[in-house]
Amino acid sequence: MFDLVCVVAGNLSLVIGSLFLFSAGLGVLRMPDTYNRIQTGTKATTLGTIMVLIGIAFLHPPWTLKLIILIFFVMLTNPVSSHALARAAHTIGTRETETTVVDALDSDEDEAVKEQAE
Repeated sequence: MFDLVCVVAGNLSLVIGSLFLFSAGLGVLRMPDTYNRIQTGTKATTLGTIMVLIGIAFLHPPWTLKLIILIFFVMLTNPVSSHALARAAHTIGTRETETTVVDALDSDEDEAVKEQAE
């Protein structure tokens, strides 16, 4: 009975993770600008990857410790890499879509330039 529960939970987790990964790919195609694409790809792929790894842990219990380490690594690296990509895109002058209302990083840089000039 326990084996059946593990198989069902593992397969369900794999399907949910796959759906999140698919939605990440779809979001990258549909979003209007670079920053929205980075955000969509990062959040959905992080959750999708974690769900897939949890599903694998249910299906292969001896691998659980290694998969937990991978989950920890994914949770650390995905947000940091997306931040670095967004910061680099902003630095080289990639503009937002016209519907973007606030660019907090741009206003922070303007204030820093004014402070340096004084």
